[in-house]
Amino acid sequence: MIDLTLSILSSTLIFVVFKLYDTYKVQTLYAIIVNYLVACIVGLFLYDGSIQVEVLANTSWFWGPVALGILFIVIFNLMARTAQVAGVAVASVATKMSLAIPVVFGVVLYNEKLSLLQILGVILALVAVYLVSLKSKAITIRKRDLLLPLLVFFGSGIIDTSMKYFEERHLTAQEVPIFSSMIFGFAAIFGILFIGIKAIRTPLKLNLKNVLGGIALGIPNYFSIYFLIRALQSDMLNSAAIFTLNNVAIVLCSTLLGILAFKERLIPKNWAGIALAIFSIIMVALF
Repeated sequence: MIDLTLSILSSTLIFVVFKLYDTYKVQTLYAIIVNYLVACIVGLFLYDGSIQVEVLANTSWFWGPVALGILFIVIFNLMARTAQVAGVAVASVATKMSLAIPVVFGVVLYNEKLSLLQILGVILALVAVYLVSLKSKAITIRKRDLLLPLLVFFGSGIIDTSMKYFEERHLTAQEVPIFSSMIFGFAAIFGILFIGIKAIRTPLKLNLKNVLGGIALGIPNYFSIYFLIRALQSDMLNSAAIFTLNNVAIVLCSTLLGILAFKERLIPKNWAGIALAIFSIIMVALF
């Protein structure tokens, strides 16, 4: 539970950093690339084995970080586009409700058992995510814009499911730091390629605020993945419960932090979502 708690706290800290980006006018895309480089470096420092490219390239899990690195960049850009086209609430719901995908795969592929109360807890968690994400009016989306949140939903779900797959079938506890580091390393490589292509039209301008913003984001971002994989390796809870608790607790902590630190105002449906989130966490964790 300690690893899961640290993963949740790290992910909540990411929310704080993103909030501060607005305050200090940090360009998110460039900061994200720096963040991936920083996260990669942190993982290399934590890895106590020898780093030999030819040895890593021959591991059974090598292509996992490559594919996940691509997914990180693609999903980030899809989330940004979804927020622009359909609104931040829609992007948030699509991302967090993707917890349903690894939960289903955990039950189907790994024969994980969920009690009736835990299943009810997962359903309540999905409702809680929706309610907490609502603003003054219900979330609405035009049919022609439906593809973007669907891609975010499936992409985020695939990332979480892949984490479980590699943890279950390929990774040892010693390899977790280098595996996490390589995910961010490849994400940085593909991100730099993306920016390089973009720079053909728009000249690239280095900005100290973007670099500092990337450093501030990279450290908690690395540990959010590192501790999540460690939590998945523990035998205390199955992956279905861990992904549910992780996603709902992040939404809950981020919302409460928004109230306390950024004076955000909630509507009654948001408070109902918070109550449901707490109730769903209790049901999934205890039963």
